[in-house]
Amino acid sequence: QLQLVESGGGLVQPGGSLRLSCATSGFNLGDYAIGWFRQAPGKEREGVSCINRTGGVALYGDSVKGRFTISRDNAKNTVHLQMNSLKTEDTGVYYCAASLTVLFTRCPQPMAYEYWGQGTQVTVSS
Repeated sequence: QLQLVESGGGLVQPGGSLRLSCATSGFNLGDYAIGWFRQAPGKEREGVSCINRTGGVALYGDSVKGRFTISRDNAKNTVHLQMNSLKTEDTGVYYCAASLTVLFTRCPQPMAYEYWGQGTQVTVSS
């Protein structure tokens, strides 16, 4: 059974850090690009970051550039999102998703992702 399971969310103060993980099973992670998305209450889903199959290409949304870092370990079937200098506007449910898209110069649109996790809540508040 193909699964993506996010973890690592929680409550953190502004300026703090969290490390999200996306654990995958049931498929070969190396065949897929992975994207992270987030959705805040009352707002549309927003692309946060993406990484290609080998990890050689990592892209970020403008709002998180310089603060977030995406990485992957295909041998451990895991993708991470290190989030530093968190702001209140980073609050939302964070989702990881898997896409068969091979080449890209910008992160694939949500419709290009075949599989999605259930999400993990990130709350940045003092």
